[in-house]
This record gives sequence, structure tokens and C-alpha cells, in this order.
Amino acid sequence: MSTDSASDAQRLPILLLNGPNLNTLGLRQPDIYGADTLADVVALAERTAADVGFGLRAAQTNHEGEMIDWIHEARGQVSGIVINPAGWTHTSVALADALVIPEVPIMEVHISNVHKREAFRHHSYVSPLAAGIIVGYGIRGYEFAIRRLAEIVAADRP
Repeated sequence: MSTDSASDAQRLPILLLNGPNLNTLGLRQPDIYGADTLADVVALAERTAADVGFGLRAAQTNHEGEMIDWIHEARGQVSGIVINPAGWTHTSVALADALVIPEVPIMEVHISNVHKREAFRHHSYVSPLAAGIIVGYGIRGYEFAIRRLAEIVAADRP
């Protein structure tokens, strides 16, 4: 993707948010989530964002209110959001309500294929708000999400 330096200087970063228990990647159920760690996810995301001309802000929390506060604070501060809401995907109307506040494109990511898992994982409160949903590609899903988000943001520019 080619960009000019003037528009690069004005680009707001991408916000990468990871929900509960993702701080235990590499330890928790490696048969489902793989051996990669959250640090591996963030490093991949930073490289990918830089490759498509964006900065990246990354955060993980096990506290829903903290995630919601970060989303509120993102308004006017980011170009878009890549989020793996983890367990909140299937339970949090409050998270879904917050995700409309920044008024930026959202990409939803899940490391595992949630549709091959327990039935309760088949519903997402986030999906109806997302520009795209990537499931089942391991941590590469974050790379795909950032690349697609960059395309969406570029297409929305005058």
C-alpha cells in the first residue's frame, strides 16, 4: 500500500483491544489457542500496523469496565479498533453499546473458530457492529484484521 507522508503524519493509530484471559495465551488451552503469547500478538500487530502506515495502541484487560473506559477514550483518538472481546463477545451488551461511541470501523477477531466450539460461543454482540469478523486463523487473524481495517480507513478518506 502506498501512502504519502502528509497523510501518514495525520493518521491516528489503530487501537488493539484484547479481553479477559487473553493475557494467558500460550498457557491456557494451547490445543485451542496455540502456543503464541499475548506479547507475540502485540508484536505481530505492531509490525503489521507499521507495514500499512499506522501506529498501534494495544491493551488487554480482564475488567469489563476498564475496556469500556478505553473505548470511550478512543473517540477522536484512533482510526479504528481491532478487538478480541473473548468471553465478553457472547455476554456483554454494555461492550456492544460502548463500541458505537468512537464512530470508527471495528474488526472483530477470534483466535479459534468459535463456530466449531460450544453453542453459546456462536452468538456475538459485537459482530453486528463490526466491519469484518475473522475467526479461526490463530494470531494471524490480527494481521488480517489490521490489513483490512487499513483498507477500510483508506477508502473512507477524501
